[in-house]
Amino acid sequence: MSPPAWRIIRDIDLARESLLKRRSLRDIELPQTMLQRTASLFGEPIAPDEAVRRIIASVRQHGDNALLGWNRKLDSNNNPDLQVPPEQLQAALDSIPADLRASLQTAARRIRDFHRQQPLQSWIDSGEHGTLGQLIRPVDSVGVYVPGGSAPLPSSLLMSVIPAQIAGVPDIAVCTPPGSGGSDIHPVILAAAAVAGIERVYRVGGAQAIAAMAYGTQTIPRVASIVGAGNLFVTLAKQQVYGDVGIDGLLGPTETLVIADEYADPRLAAADLLAQAEHDLLASAILLTPSEKLARAVGAEIDRQLESLGRRELILEALGNNSGCVITADLPQAFQLANDYAAEHLCLLVDDAWSWLGQVRNAGGVFLGEHSYEVLGDYVAGPSHVMPTGGTARFASPLNVLNFVKITSLIALDKSAARQLSVPAQVLARAESLDAHAAAARLRASGDTP
Repeated sequence: MSPPAWRIIRDIDLARESLLKRRSLRDIELPQTMLQRTASLFGEPIAPDEAVRRIIASVRQHGDNALLGWNRKLDSNNNPDLQVPPEQLQAALDSIPADLRASLQTAARRIRDFHRQQPLQSWIDSGEHGTLGQLIRPVDSVGVYVPGGSAPLPSSLLMSVIPAQIAGVPDIAVCTPPGSGGSDIHPVILAAAAVAGIERVYRVGGAQAIAAMAYGTQTIPRVASIVGAGNLFVTLAKQQVYGDVGIDGLLGPTETLVIADEYADPRLAAADLLAQAEHDLLASAILLTPSEKLARAVGAEIDRQLESLGRRELILEALGNNSGCVITADLPQAFQLANDYAAEHLCLLVDDAWSWLGQVRNAGGVFLGEHSYEVLGDYVAGPSHVMPTGGTARFASPLNVLNFVKITSLIALDKSAARQLSVPAQVLARAESLDAHAAAARLRASGDTP
């Protein structure tokens, strides 16, 4: 028997208007507990984007004092030092179990190996009358946001920092929340920083961390670009500071979409969906299949496997909020729905998955077959697990080396080329009623310039 939270939808139009309907960041309904906390912090019920606006303003005005104040308010953390001493990073690495240390090192190696394969080079082409090209340079500095607290994500640090290092960014800093109740950053986060070779880690999280990296404080220098996943408040903060600083994207709640046929193992499909649902209350875990028999079997497996999971209540709420199953007419319709939805993770639990890859147009990452399960992508496969969410896979890409470079166009034409090209340039300038443009081109056309 499927748990009540596991929905099976047989009407495609209903699925499009409910489970598969995309919502903007401002339309996301927050859990009541989160709304109550926001009201208690600001003394009145306010929308999340207004809360973020006020936090950013406080950091811009008061710098470190604001950061320390938010640490106290949000985490009951009174540590006066925002920066973690560099020696504490190596000490944390030395203190964790050997298998965890080895796993972090394996993940780091595979992430480096993957991103080193990405083509990234300047080019200059010298023709008969001049030279054109593109200069590729790393950004000067990057701030990496890493979720922390009681559920630390050291993998996110590796997945965000290492592509920046491969790109050649000279200055990388990490912000991550301190522990609640006065505890420090979780040692595994600090250990991951040591594995990655990062020396600057700051004890600050949430929207205030984004503001600090975007505008700088007495302790945290301003950066050129901010990357990394976080909760809704972090994402709204990135949205509000964009333009003053670069961002990797608006990364909302995590999501997995599984396409499965009648041959899929319901145990594995259920396990993959549950793994996604345990991230947070707003996570999405969706199954598309033409097989109602499989859909029912997956529901039964979810019910059975839930009993042994530590986050059972959280998973049940996530399954009830944004998750479920859609019965499609056939696999082509499932892929059409998947392309419209543009999921962060698209898992293909179908016979001969490679033969269906050509049907995929929109997805942050594609996981082909039952052995390429999404959990491996979260940790050790190699590509960054920081991927586009909320349907932005229609136009955005996973975090990669190109996020950390700038491309500068190079134009070096000789006198002959300038004279030849000035004629069409004048024509276009006059069409746009830009007389000064036309005059500058006419000077070159006349041949009177040296």
